[in-house]
Amino acid sequence: MTSVPQNKNELINAITLASSKLIEDYRSIPVELSRTHGIEGNVKDTTISVCDTLAYLIGWGKLVLKWHSLKSQGKHVDFPETGYKWNQLGLLAQSFQHDYKDWDYQSLQREFAKVTQEILVLVKSIDEQALYGVPWYDKWTLGRMIQFNTSSPMKNVRTKVRRFKKTHGIK
Repeated sequence: MTSVPQNKNELINAITLASSKLIEDYRSIPVELSRTHGIEGNVKDTTISVCDTLAYLIGWGKLVLKWHSLKSQGKHVDFPETGYKWNQLGLLAQSFQHDYKDWDYQSLQREFAKVTQEILVLVKSIDEQALYGVPWYDKWTLGRMIQFNTSSPMKNVRTKVRRFKKTHGIK
């Protein structure tokens, strides 16, 4: 048994489970610690805050939605994002953090929940064949591209957030 979703239902379940666990962790962290650095960043030797992790997840979620929207209109998509190459993901993560640096903790949590819900609505609207039956970007199916940029980073971020909670004595 693999933890990588192999079909539409598994993808929906993976995103739902990962996001709900993460939301629960975020809710347990006091707002006064939300901007405290102490979480391993996406660039070597950097630390980020809990709010920065939300910005990261929101940024990737919005990119997934943007990719699908553009491709479904037959438009060109700059993967992963205009101005960034796949070997510059740390810089892209920092751009997400910059984009949301003035957002308060509660607004970031609401936006994360909203973007996650939009992704789930999208996944539910796409048939199995379109999600997992054909390559969508390079050799990757749309389902895998969604998973790479939603449930997988959510799990990774949750590990880091839980480490932060433990360090700060948050149950």
